[in-house]
Amino acid sequence: MDYMLKSLKVAIWFMFLTFPVVVIKVNTIENVVIWRWHNMFYMGISIFFVSMVWRYFLQRKEMSGKKEKTDEKTFTQSIMENPVMFKSVSGGILAVLCVLPFITDSYQINILTVALMYIVLGLGLNIVVGLAGLLDLGFVAFYAVGAYTYALLNHHFGLSFWIVLPIGGSLAAIFGILLGFPVLRLRGDYLAIVTLGFGEIIRLVLENWNDFSMGPSGIANIDRPTFFGMDLTLNQSTIYIYFLMILFTIFTIFFVNRLQNSRIGRAWLALREDETACQAMGVGKTRTKLMAFALGAAWAGLMGVVFAAKTTFINPASFTFLESAIILSVVVLGGMGSIPGVILGALIMILLPEYLRAFSEYRMLVFGGAMVVMMVFRPQGLVSNFRRKYSFHSADTDGRFGR
Repeated sequence: MDYMLKSLKVAIWFMFLTFPVVVIKVNTIENVVIWRWHNMFYMGISIFFVSMVWRYFLQRKEMSGKKEKTDEKTFTQSIMENPVMFKSVSGGILAVLCVLPFITDSYQINILTVALMYIVLGLGLNIVVGLAGLLDLGFVAFYAVGAYTYALLNHHFGLSFWIVLPIGGSLAAIFGILLGFPVLRLRGDYLAIVTLGFGEIIRLVLENWNDFSMGPSGIANIDRPTFFGMDLTLNQSTIYIYFLMILFTIFTIFFVNRLQNSRIGRAWLALREDETACQAMGVGKTRTKLMAFALGAAWAGLMGVVFAAKTTFINPASFTFLESAIILSVVVLGGMGSIPGVILGALIMILLPEYLRAFSEYRMLVFGGAMVVMMVFRPQGLVSNFRRKYSFHSADTDGRFGR
């Protein structure tokens, strides 16, 4: 009853605030004012029920508290820890992905290729944000470094995709280290502001240094990847890049998973939880942070090379802050530190806007509302990362232990 009264107050207050916009309409041709009282009534009823539902779920969340264990988390954990189930699910998904190019058109393949690229980008940013806890808002800068590396080397020297691919990743990693040095002492909002500035600096340099990057005009006629020296048609090239992205995604998932369970991965998790305690336990903060920035940037650089080869045209407008925000949203929406979560977040963020183009006028409104709801009711993401638990048992095989 209490939250019903609060919802009623919210509805009345919202009706009062929106009264000039919702009710009053001025007809400038006939010089009359049209009073649309029914709109205010509809607005009040809608806000009342939305507030009721909102408060109901908030109350359920507070009652459940930390004891709540969702089926999704248990299901994900059971798949990840059961080798047979994990191989079965992974094999089924891989089989579907391999069959898709032969049963659908090039438009669908292009969308899936972009989704796979954002999965790899999300996993790269997940190293920096999800594992190390370093909020990076300029991640698109490393993406741009990889793309322009291939575009410039291909345009001026004719270097192929496969030669430039490791160069683009290495250069992006170097830029990641260069960014990491000035921000070693920063954390939280200050780190986010500096990385945001770094991303904008890279974009502005590319946009204004015409002799180097050709400015806003961009670079066109970039070569697509070849298959053992053979030139491919547009449709063949689309399918080829799609299968390349499947291989990249599998390799990235394997690499990040192994990295997460390695010594440096444990150091990143310790750094994320408590930086001071991490240093006190003998973990080198400088090396740990620089490794996170370098490895995350390397994956962005690799995807930048793929992006330039796929589109055959790049310009600075492709590397704005919005791209960094989308990649960060993939990580936050899916679940920071969770590999299955990042994959699911990338598929939602990339595929849904494409398939909901009929509601293009409301896409950003729905996106913003969904993010607010996620942060309130499930801040850990769609697929939260579960903590591994280790238990120590004394051995008693020869009578020396466990007594």
